[in-house]
Amino acid sequence: MIASLTGHVTHVGLESVILDVNGFGMLVRATARTLSNLRTGSTATLLTSMIVREDSMTLYGFAEPAEREVFEMMLSVSGIGPRIALAVLSVHTATEVERAVATGDDKAFTKVPGIGPKSARRIVLELAGKLILSEGQAEENAPAQGIAWKPQVMDALTSLGWSEKDADAAIDAYVQHNPAAEKEAVGVALRGVLASLGAQNTVGRH
Repeated sequence: MIASLTGHVTHVGLESVILDVNGFGMLVRATARTLSNLRTGSTATLLTSMIVREDSMTLYGFAEPAEREVFEMMLSVSGIGPRIALAVLSVHTATEVERAVATGDDKAFTKVPGIGPKSARRIVLELAGKLILSEGQAEENAPAQGIAWKPQVMDALTSLGWSEKDADAAIDAYVQHNPAAEKEAVGVALRGVLASLGAQNTVGRH
């Protein structure tokens, strides 16, 4: 089993990267998020998961342990193969996947091409209680989880035209830069997040 690869990046494609590892060109499939951080000519390390079938051996690469963990857990769901599992991580971060499973938000998975309502519900049901990222990983990627005012501020931002993803990112960034923010009233927090979005030239507004 190949658990990781370190090599020179010789080619970055839309769905895969080729790493030269001691003279061997290793093709590794990865998400757009992972591929966007790789540059031809640089040295990179990817955590990998190898899928072996009768007619092929395919490597899937990930920038961090949580992504690989989610990918491998997704493969345990009936009807979910590597292509769909990788697509999930192209749409959602590992923490967002964990959050969707924990809250029973099957609609989050219908945003992934190739996943319909029935498959989305199956993912939530089969992974419930199984997909738990390490505490450190969860804190690093989702600092605003559990904050009382977050749902109301999310609703307000989406009603004003921001996407859920951008609103969530803005809230997390606001909390990271304002340690006392979790104790703020809803109105104060909303004004603070809106101000930070304004400072970013309303990134993500539709």
